[in-house]
Amino acid sequence: MALKTFKPNTPSNRYKEWNSFEELTKHQPERALTVALRKSGGRNNTGRITCRHIGGGAVRRYRLIDFKRERRDEAAKVVAIEYDPNRSARIALIEYKDGQRSYILAPAALNVGASVIAGEKAAPDVGNALPLRKIPLGTSIHNVELVLGQGGVAARAAGQSAILSNREGEYALVRMPSGEVRKIHSECYATVGVVGNSEHMNVVSGKAGRTRWKGTRPTVRGMCMNPIDHPNGGGEGRSKSGGGRQHLLSPWGHAKGEKTRNKKKATNKLIVQTRHAKK
Repeated sequence: MALKTFKPNTPSNRYKEWNSFEELTKHQPERALTVALRKSGGRNNTGRITCRHIGGGAVRRYRLIDFKRERRDEAAKVVAIEYDPNRSARIALIEYKDGQRSYILAPAALNVGASVIAGEKAAPDVGNALPLRKIPLGTSIHNVELVLGQGGVAARAAGQSAILSNREGEYALVRMPSGEVRKIHSECYATVGVVGNSEHMNVVSGKAGRTRWKGTRPTVRGMCMNPIDHPNGGGEGRSKSGGGRQHLLSPWGHAKGEKTRNKKKATNKLIVQTRHAKK
């Protein structure tokens, strides 16, 4: 994937860097593999805004991704690489011998015409899904299951991958994209390879309008508000007694950086090394 730049003939074009989309081979989704995506505008069932800065945006349909790779020991052919507006990664349209089609996450170096398969007997090649006990140590993996049969939930964003680092008994030790080392049951499935579209983090939208297309409404800093509207508000100018110079708080008074993970969570025992460990 590559990024394209623009001539600086307008202020928005000066620093804009957008996807070139040159890796896409199909520009309309498979209609049977999509469902309607209803928007909430950040409001709950009573109409109150419970999640700020959400609203508007282009109409889009949700692509049904096969995170479980349910058809085992059946080879499928990659028919197309497509854009998915609901995620940062690209998706691959695959077709089985009986004509059934489905979507999977498109790893880097997976091209149209390639063959992918899921199952214990599959080779550890890019795009194939295997149990962790069948994948060689040191392999980059993505779409990792944390609970057997749940489907992949970890390492699914553009450019991400986890590393299978070791095995201990019936568990495999996986270094997650965050740096956390976690025990995962060896029977859980993962897909070999790194998620494609690795340049996603370098995209510069160039203008506020493109953010609105994505459904994000403007965000106002708390220190610019009045005291009645935000804990960080108030003060004459950039006041030291208010206006953001005190401890930063959320609009509801919680301290920023406060740990929210339950200390008694059952899966804490599966974390071998936290993502906060010094490197």
